[in-house]
Amino acid sequence: MSIIPYIGAEEIAEVVDSLRSGWITTGPKVKRFEEEFAEYIESDVQALAMNSATSGLHLGLEAVGVKAGDEVIIPSYTFTATAEVVRYLGATPVFVDSDPVTLNIDPKAIEAAITIKTKAIIPVHFAGLACDMDAIIAMARKYKLKVVEDAAHAFPTRYKGNLVGTLDTDVTIYSFYANKTMATAEGGMLVSRDPNIIERCKIMRLHGISRDAFDRYSSKRPSWYYEIVEPGFKYNMPDICASIGIHQLKKINIFHKKRTEMAQVYDEAFKSLPLTLPARSLGIVEHAWHLYAIRLNDEVTLSRDDFIMKMSDYNIGCSVHFIPLHLQPVWRDGYALTPEQFPHAEAAYQRIVSIPLYTKMTIDDQLRVISAVNKTLDHA
Repeated sequence: MSIIPYIGAEEIAEVVDSLRSGWITTGPKVKRFEEEFAEYIESDVQALAMNSATSGLHLGLEAVGVKAGDEVIIPSYTFTATAEVVRYLGATPVFVDSDPVTLNIDPKAIEAAITIKTKAIIPVHFAGLACDMDAIIAMARKYKLKVVEDAAHAFPTRYKGNLVGTLDTDVTIYSFYANKTMATAEGGMLVSRDPNIIERCKIMRLHGISRDAFDRYSSKRPSWYYEIVEPGFKYNMPDICASIGIHQLKKINIFHKKRTEMAQVYDEAFKSLPLTLPARSLGIVEHAWHLYAIRLNDEVTLSRDDFIMKMSDYNIGCSVHFIPLHLQPVWRDGYALTPEQFPHAEAAYQRIVSIPLYTKMTIDDQLRVISAVNKTLDHA
């Protein structure tokens, strides 16, 4: 079962329009995408399109002042990008455990890890469920820390009625990778209400140039002159990707409604099985449903790996989100991490399976997955 993005005729036509226009790098379509994204957020935030969420995380951390010698607190239960961007800046990632129910970063573990070197916290909204942001924001204020949200899974997640990206944090970064809730092939978006952060990220996004390429080539005044004010990066999104994003954004509410309905179908089908279903925070968080991750209960004698292999016998592809960073050689060995330091992340990893959930999925596809889960558990 292939997990493929929902791309319609509108996206294709917009890409073709960009190709015919001759402007295929960062240009008018990126500007339009950024403006429409900020308008969707319905807040005083500004938006900057990136070539990836990883790039956005890097620039966000750099813009809030993270530098060599600083510490940044992150969950072990995340993808490696969350940690690697900290190392890009010469800072130290400090890995902490997750809440055993939500699998999001544990606020109590954050507070225990704070030192005089701590500069920032990166909460990761796992699978599309928002972290305990009240606790994290209160902690950041108490210790004068920056909060850079890794919202790669969390568009359009809401926390207490407010979209992630509009909370009282410093920077939020979304991912539009091919398997996300909306896709631009490759890409991401950084949002912030702090104009200084936006300006810094805009400069650093394109080689540290004081004026970006679109401004230089579209200005009515002489525009050949530019200044390199910092050794920046090459993180800009091309118009071809933004062309897809413009129309994906128009459909995001429809996509979200469908994903929510599919999650409800799974909930109903699996409620009597020996499975721990994805966490909810009804009335507090509106889940984005990037992933539907189940955990095998202890009474299931089949191992997680054997469960996945058995599902593949029924032509159902499953995955694991995530292999925690304390098990990955670069972080494990570099920071002397052990499973005993992260009991909740370790326990979740041993039993978790992400089953197919994607916008283009049909009810027949879901019924095939449900049937395969039942047969696999019967086999166990």
